[in-house]
Amino acid sequence: MTTPDVLAFGAFPEETVDELERRFALTLFEPPPAPGQIPEHVRDRVRGLATAVNRGASGELIALLPKLEIISCFGVGLDMIDLAAARRRGIAVTNTPGLVVDDVADLAIGLMLASARQIVFADRFVRDGSWQKESIALGRSLGRKTVGVLGLGGIGRAIADRCTAFRMQVIYGGPRRKPDAPYEYVADLIELARRSDYLMVACKGGPETRHLVSAAVIAALGPAGTLVNVARGSVVDEAALVAALDVFENAPNISPELLALPNAIVQPHHANATIETHHAVGRMMIENLVAHFDGRPLLTPVT
Repeated sequence: MTTPDVLAFGAFPEETVDELERRFALTLFEPPPAPGQIPEHVRDRVRGLATAVNRGASGELIALLPKLEIISCFGVGLDMIDLAAARRRGIAVTNTPGLVVDDVADLAIGLMLASARQIVFADRFVRDGSWQKESIALGRSLGRKTVGVLGLGGIGRAIADRCTAFRMQVIYGGPRRKPDAPYEYVADLIELARRSDYLMVACKGGPETRHLVSAAVIAALGPAGTLVNVARGSVVDEAALVAALDVFENAPNISPELLALPNAIVQPHHANATIETHHAVGRMMIENLVAHFDGRPLLTPVT
C-alpha cells in the first residue's frame, strides 16, 4: 500500500512531527510559503493537509492541490479554512475540539484574576521601586460579582463553571439557549454586557461574529467593567474597544495605543499552549488523517 503524501503547515511539537514522518510521506513548511511557491511535484501528490489553526487552508491553496482528500486542523478554530471550497471538492475537514477547553478556560480565569487583583501592575510596581515611595491602589474582589459569558460552548461552559468557585453569579449569551446550562440566559448582548462586571468572550470566530463586541457593548459594560477575550481577535472591534482588549484583532501587529495603556493586560495567542495539550492535539490531528486513509470514520469531522 502506498504511503499517503501529507503537506503540513505549522510549528508542531517534535513528537507530532516524528509521528507524521513515521506514518506519511511528509512535506513540512514553517512558516508556510505562498501557495504558488509550493513545488509542483509536491502539489500534485498531496492527499492530506495537516495545518495549524493560525495557518488554515485558503481557497487558493485548496485549488492547487488536485488530489487533496482531507484537511486535518491542529486546533479548534476554522475561520482560516475555506470551508466552502473544501465542501465543493468533497474534501473532509477535521479539527481537535475538547482538548483545548481546560487550558483556555484556565487562562481566561487567570486574566480575570490578573486584572481584578492588579497582578501584572503590582509586579511592575515592586520592580520599578514605586512600592518604596507610595501605596498601591486597591484592587477588586471577585466574590458576588457577575460574570457574563459570551458563547457557552465547551470553553465558555468551562469558564462559567470555574467562576462559580469564586462565588460569582454567571449569566451567558449566544445565538441560542443551552437546555443543560444551569445559568441564566440573556439573549441581548447589550443587556448581557450591562449586567456584567466581567465579560468573558468565548464564542467562535469568523465573519458571523466579526466585531460582535462593538463600541455599544463596551459602553454597556461600562468603565468599571472588565473584558476578557479568549476568542478570535476579530470578534472585538479593536479601534472602538482599545481600552479593554487582551486579544488583538490584527495579531501579532498590536496597536501602539493599546500597548501604552496601563489597564490592559496583553498576551500572545497562547491560551492552549501547554505541552500536554499540544501533544494531545497533535495526536488527534494525526489520528484523523490515519482514519481517513484507512477508510474508517473520522474522529472529529467538521459538519
